[in-house]
Amino acid sequence: MDFTTRDRYRHGVEEIAKRSRLHEVVVARKAILLAGEGAARNGPGDRTAHVGFYLIDKGLPRMEREAGRTCLFSRPFGEWRIDFPCLSIWARSRCCRSFFPGLAGEGACRGLQDWSLALIGALSLLCTSRLAVALVNWLSTLLVVPRPLPRMDFSEGIPPEWRSLVVVPTMLTSPGNIESLVESLEVRFLANRDDNLYFGLLTDFRDANKETVPEDGELLRLARKGIEELNDKYANAKSGPFFLFHRPRRWNPQERTWMGYERKRGKLAELNLLLRGGAPDRFSFVVGKTADLPNVKFVIPLDTDTQLPRDSARQFVGAMAHPLNRPRYDERMERVSEGHGILQPRVADSLSGSNRSRYARLFGSEPGIDPYTRAVSDVYRTCSTKAPSSARGSTTSMRSSRPQGRLPENRILSHDLLEGCYTRAGLLSDANLYEEYPSSYLAT
Repeated sequence: MDFTTRDRYRHGVEEIAKRSRLHEVVVARKAILLAGEGAARNGPGDRTAHVGFYLIDKGLPRMEREAGRTCLFSRPFGEWRIDFPCLSIWARSRCCRSFFPGLAGEGACRGLQDWSLALIGALSLLCTSRLAVALVNWLSTLLVVPRPLPRMDFSEGIPPEWRSLVVVPTMLTSPGNIESLVESLEVRFLANRDDNLYFGLLTDFRDANKETVPEDGELLRLARKGIEELNDKYANAKSGPFFLFHRPRRWNPQERTWMGYERKRGKLAELNLLLRGGAPDRFSFVVGKTADLPNVKFVIPLDTDTQLPRDSARQFVGAMAHPLNRPRYDERMERVSEGHGILQPRVADSLSGSNRSRYARLFGSEPGIDPYTRAVSDVYRTCSTKAPSSARGSTTSMRSSRPQGRLPENRILSHDLLEGCYTRAGLLSDANLYEEYPSSYLAT
């Protein structure tokens, strides 16, 4: 594991030893014994076979009992806030929402009729509810310490068993657009060269009144040429073969047009099916060494304007590969019950994107390449272990994000939130991507 994860484990041993009055070495040995019991009972690949399960995860209460810490209320108050985030935030919001309208009514409503008091109270509740939520969120980020997700140390390279694919869902619109897509893909590859990391474009044509239009063939030829030139250019490198996955238009009776099935959501869903050995007919054209595709474990989808910083892909894969983050699918509930099926890195504004317009400068966050010195808690993700998130994750996500038609066709635009609910999305707050902020309100 990386240094941050190992250091967090060490701090866990220190805290347990401090409250149980045992020597730290004794606590560490107890964690190893419990992990051995978990491996014997559930197999070496189970979460309970990992020492971290008993130091920072759901096995911590048992570890505390084994160490002799039996007092229920000996845990710090901050740990209870994290274990019950919804109850904690709801209670504080209710207190603030009751306090502010009462204060306003006491100071301004003396001597008024009952109907006037009721009207002023209702208006005060509406006006102060936003203030109460903002205050609670601010206090939460001060009181709750961020807990970074544990991560494996893949700084020397991604192991073959965790082979991954960086893919950009996009559209082929013009020769200049294709040239830009191929160039950006090469830049991402050069910043994240690894023997077990692949790069690809996941493409559709524009919507049309017919299944094919005259310019389709030329656009597809240029895209194929660009990917093949990249593969030829880096043929001597042992890393990063390039791929092109192209889908044909299909008739959509509801939209009454020929288009790519379910747009971006459909692209990712059908790519995951292809990687799992199914639905080869969903793609009309594939360029690249398809024999390597069944070995792909994780997918890192990026928007067209998303920049992939140097060696960041190794950090993403290292987090997904950690035993405590691996998704555990519950057959009965038909969703991920433990671990994470999707991880979302922190997304910052790029330097170039912040200067595109006055709108971007006003509403965008602080741009730059040094966000680590200003990292803070995120009340919706740091304080909750099940926060929905953007679609940055693994190929296991689609197994539970579309169970038995739960996501109906032609009705879902923001698929990320729903998939995050089914797959237990998590925030990878100490890893970054960079994107251009929208240049106008309509572009959002």
